[in-house]
Amino acid sequence: MLRLLLITKSTELQSLIRRTGGFGGEVELVGVAESQREAIDGAKRLKPDIVIVEPTVGDRECADVVKEIMVEAPLPIVMVSSVSDPGLAGLAVEALSSGALAIIPVPLETDGQIDEPSVRKFVSSLAAMCQVKVVRRWRARGSPSAARRTVGRSVRIIGIVASTGGLAAIKTILKRLPPDFPAPILTVQHIASGHIDAIAASLDKESALRVKVAEDGDLLAPATVYLAPDGRQMGLSGRRRIHVLDDLPVDGFLPSGTYLFSSMASAFGSECLAIVLTGMGRDGTEGLRTVRAVGGVAMAQDGESSAVFGMPKAAIDSGLVDQVVSLDKMPREMARLAGVTVC
Repeated sequence: MLRLLLITKSTELQSLIRRTGGFGGEVELVGVAESQREAIDGAKRLKPDIVIVEPTVGDRECADVVKEIMVEAPLPIVMVSSVSDPGLAGLAVEALSSGALAIIPVPLETDGQIDEPSVRKFVSSLAAMCQVKVVRRWRARGSPSAARRTVGRSVRIIGIVASTGGLAAIKTILKRLPPDFPAPILTVQHIASGHIDAIAASLDKESALRVKVAEDGDLLAPATVYLAPDGRQMGLSGRRRIHVLDDLPVDGFLPSGTYLFSSMASAFGSECLAIVLTGMGRDGTEGLRTVRAVGGVAMAQDGESSAVFGMPKAAIDSGLVDQVVSLDKMPREMARLAGVTVC
């Protein structure tokens, strides 16, 4: 049985989660917190299997709650929402950047009746998130890294694919790269639809690099991060422009890391670097095969620093990875391959 701690001020959501536990007895709501202090105390005292947080429009406390739990009592945390409001996207992104693992929908309810298939999907998602090895966060300190130019640059484009836990990993990487980073970075982040614009805005604000959602025909520029838009594939049109198109999923993914890596390999050959970060599944692995075939570099996040070691492990086990790198060392290694040194 999954033991849940719910952080919300909504009595309706509390009732819904309690009734969800009645289907098969698979979940138990062990506590409800309505403030940051109650949430931290509950996480420490109750030691739940997972924490559920509901973002509330106009209340930025949810991101602070996630930050404090990941510092004081690290646990798997997921975001849920019982309403649809564009204003929630930015709040959810802040929480994901702070250590929340995913955004999942609450079970559907119509005329007081809960939809059983949506309950099963909800419980299955929680069970999967409970298996995630969370990484303790530390309070921010220090200042952005300085950089000095070196010679012998070989990597001219970088591709990244990430899923569960990926937003926090990407944020960590981008915050440590210098503002004159010489290569464009193309990124596929698997996340619930409707949040990619808020993610781009959040990363752009907190990084020295420019971050935007990719548009078809965008010119590739250094020190710029392009995020694949919802429900579309992102690749390249030659060596100068991004190609965003309506295409079929690859191995079930749209957008797909494998699609991106294969397109990079075709356009840039040995001058591309493909990186697989934390996440479930194996997206990106087959794309690495194409990257390696043209002499490009393949990198994967190590198990110790991954929130979920599924995608990196699949890549490593395939024998297609040149370097297995911890998250804290990855920005320095990316910079080295691109021709700068992060001090």
